[in-house]
Amino acid sequence: MDDRLRVALIVNPIAGMGGFVGLKGTDGAATVQRALNLGAKPTANGKARRALRVFQSTGSAAEFLAPEADMGGGMLNELGIEFSPLPCLEKPSAVSTRKAAAACSEQNVDLIVFAGGDGTARDVIEAVGTRIPMLGIPCGVKMHSGVFAVTPEAAGRLLADLARTNRGALPFREAEIMDADEDGIRAGRVSARLFGYARAPSVPRMVQSGKAAPTLSDEAMLNALGEEVASEFQKGVLYLVGPGTTAKKPLNALGLPSTLLGVDAAMDGRLVASDVTGPEAAELAASTRAHIVVGVTGGQGFVFGRGNQQIGPGLIRMCWPRETTVLASAEKLLTLPRGELLADTGDPDLDETIRGFKAVRTGPRRNLMMRIV
Repeated sequence: MDDRLRVALIVNPIAGMGGFVGLKGTDGAATVQRALNLGAKPTANGKARRALRVFQSTGSAAEFLAPEADMGGGMLNELGIEFSPLPCLEKPSAVSTRKAAAACSEQNVDLIVFAGGDGTARDVIEAVGTRIPMLGIPCGVKMHSGVFAVTPEAAGRLLADLARTNRGALPFREAEIMDADEDGIRAGRVSARLFGYARAPSVPRMVQSGKAAPTLSDEAMLNALGEEVASEFQKGVLYLVGPGTTAKKPLNALGLPSTLLGVDAAMDGRLVASDVTGPEAAELAASTRAHIVVGVTGGQGFVFGRGNQQIGPGLIRMCWPRETTVLASAEKLLTLPRGELLADTGDPDLDETIRGFKAVRTGPRRNLMMRIV
């Protein structure tokens, strides 16, 4: 009898396409087409491939099931991993994801590994509930749920640990599945809700926490920090300011309008561009000195890779570390579950480059030295 771990791999091939081009999500056919028109490229299969390559490198073995073609099977074929097909529709969609996930119950699957974002997590749990544990390979724009590995490579290592010890190596927990109203996000309104709970591996440093709602903090301290940072803005320098209330404090201090959940560009005391896409940000920075200002994702600790994908690997590589400012309240940093910051830029070599310590500005003339892992 084959006692290998039975793993269903389900890839949402369009997940995350809207991030680099500033769409804050890719739900709906119209949004996907708009993302393609803006130059977005599919990345989910590539990230799933990164996870599976790590799994293969460990020498671990599992019995895989997957939908055909772009929803997982095609990538497994490329890697030479045998799999049994799961039913799905001809075109990738939320319905296809739910159909493939629902079939897992009949196939005695031990773990569903999905590549996508919060919307994909919602589709999987809608089909299987808590009957089958799940693990997310982070590919989306908004990943507020607590079922995602911190990087694709971490997902591969977790899967290998489970496979090597026949399911017994890792503890599991009830993890929240969150989803947000993308139309509200595009209008600048954060409107996430709890969709349900799923069983997921509970491994600190490898699985992210759910995104925490903002807590009460010393608003006066953050406003003063914004004024201090704004006073340091230099002439002739392009400032690319990431999403979030804290990151936008310098623009507020200058009296400039800002896009709460987008990336804005300022130079010489004026707003150059609002809610820029990744290509637009790169073009603006191509002919001048650039500086990045970003916040920290509450409850998770991400500096890059969650909601600010418009600041792409090329820009980060150009600006890190001297031309990058990270802003956060001391309370947010001290209450992070791991006490560390995270980066998931989409470029594993860059992630490795920015590992180490970074001073995070928490108030006027105040910093906390934080480790990025």
